Amino acid sequence: MVTIGMNYEVREGKAEAFERKFALVLEAMRTLPTHAHTELFRSVGTPGRYLIVSEWHSREGFDAFIASEAFHRVTDWGANAILAGRPRHEVYGGDKAPSVPTGRCPVAHAAR
Repeated sequence: MVTIGMNYEVREGKAEAFERKFALVLEAMRTLPTHAHTELFRSVGTPGRYLIVSEWHSREGFDAFIASEAFHRVTDWGANAILAGRPRHEVYGGDKAPSVPTGRCPVAHAAR
């Protein structure tokens, strides 16, 4: 089991759109055999700050998910319309060393 923390800063006025898109992505993730559970948390002290905690049966399952075309479409949409900065992904545990550098989203995002 591996747990990934995905930290997002959302532009002012875009929180509802971010949460709606997350709900759609979560539905797709639930169909993946390597996905175990995911929760979205919103900061009460910092508007627009979110943490997605995602549990996977293996690091390879997570890596395949973030390499997928569907994930890239969502991240492109987020980078262009929703996010205030580059997301940070952190590995909290796992069965082997991370294949993606901790603290950096593995997906290229447009510069702001």
